Amino acid sequence: MYSRVISVALSGIEGYAVNVESDVSQGLPDFAMVGFLSSEVREARERVRTALRNSGFQIPPRKVTVNLSPADIKKEGTAYDLAIAVSLLTGYGEIPKEATRGTALIGELTLDGRVCPVNGVLPRVAAARDMGLPVCFVPWDCRMEGAVIEGIRVIGVRTLRETVHLLMNPAQQHAEESPAGLLFAREEERTEEDFSEVHGQETVRRAAEIAAAGMHNLLLIGPPGSGKSMIARRIPTILPRMTLDESLEVSRIYSVASMLDPEHPLILRRPFRSPHHTISSAALVGGGRSPRPGEISLADRGVLFLDELPEFQKMTLEVLRQPMEDRSVHVSRVNGSCCFPADTMIVAAMNPCRCGYYPDRTRCRCTEQEVRRYLGRISRPLLDRMDLCAEASPVTYSQMEDARRSESSSAIRERVIRVQNIQKKRFTGTDIFFNSRMTEGHIHEFCALGQSERELLRQIFESRMMSARAYVRILRVARTIADLAGETNIRCPHILEAASYRSLESKYWG
Repeated sequence: MYSRVISVALSGIEGYAVNVESDVSQGLPDFAMVGFLSSEVREARERVRTALRNSGFQIPPRKVTVNLSPADIKKEGTAYDLAIAVSLLTGYGEIPKEATRGTALIGELTLDGRVCPVNGVLPRVAAARDMGLPVCFVPWDCRMEGAVIEGIRVIGVRTLRETVHLLMNPAQQHAEESPAGLLFAREEERTEEDFSEVHGQETVRRAAEIAAAGMHNLLLIGPPGSGKSMIARRIPTILPRMTLDESLEVSRIYSVASMLDPEHPLILRRPFRSPHHTISSAALVGGGRSPRPGEISLADRGVLFLDELPEFQKMTLEVLRQPMEDRSVHVSRVNGSCCFPADTMIVAAMNPCRCGYYPDRTRCRCTEQEVRRYLGRISRPLLDRMDLCAEASPVTYSQMEDARRSESSSAIRERVIRVQNIQKKRFTGTDIFFNSRMTEGHIHEFCALGQSERELLRQIFESRMMSARAYVRILRVARTIADLAGETNIRCPHILEAASYRSLESKYWG
């Protein structure tokens, strides 16, 4: 007898339907699985057959064919086990076909019939909801993760036998309530890190505020111990709280990466990722045989902090250039391609030389050639993509002993929220929300300059021999500075301040 049930596969962070078809007929006993399957999916034949037997189901020898369609897309992972088992039982007549209609099944089976967790339950359930399916069965440990998606009944199951029982008795199906609204409504936990703990460094604090207000990329350069990492780690504390849509997007990424806490299935805080400089290109931007999100995607809607920037492998840094422009990562493989979001604010920190004290020749012992070689690890195209570059100076003893606390994160955050609200209103009807994302057309519309401002920018552009990209980024930063000042138009002081954050390029890189 022929039967069909639905499971869900992943492509990036998006799900799509997989029809699990079974045909049980008379003939020489056989169990064939087709449909462009990876080795772990083919192994489901033994897992499912043994799980059925150990769950008490008698499966007479028959000619069995299982097909996972669409057959032109490779199926990977173990999330199809539960659907294959239910499809077989339906084909053998153990379960009525009507019982599985409108139901998606997701889960891995152990040999004794237990249903194990799988990755990506949140986007899989979202895809099932978008297909119009009213019910989705998921592993018990993933029930809260699946229940985050509203508009579909999510049933958590522990065993294969429990799954069959609930399919046969719909009245006993108890769906999990969506915790999304409840979790999102809760107050955000107070963080221990605060900008009030940062002594001195007014220039860097100002640059961090501008970067946060417009979601601009930021490069911090200075000697060891000047507080570069300390400031970078506090930038998330001045960013606005994530919206529910942003929270769901980030949670999808973490679900696909198997990094979502089952007890807290919704990411509420903006991510802060700080990978070690020995990281590989695939781990940074995503990839692998079965493409997985990289650190830049895990930092989506938050901050990716690259400490000791010149110590990263040069080719690893260069692969960041495209995601920094497109705000997404496209991973292409022979079997297909997928896309991961990468809408993140990149903050990098570095020493000006290997010892860290250049250009202070009383402490730096590096030769000019060694300094050039060290700074040369950062290519100009990558440097061009950093909107602001701020220099951290050594902290003095008097600054450390000053009893007055600096401005707190909450005070800075209020200004950042005000400016981001201005940007959201400005870009109403478009798909962008921040000044750093402005295109050429937006710049002509929202960054119109007066005669004196155009002449000032022309002088800066020609004297520094800037690239077109640097010119655009100065205007974007100047627009954010004007918003912070409450100005409708960009003025000369805003352009001068924006240009000053690119002056370190000529100081260190020439």
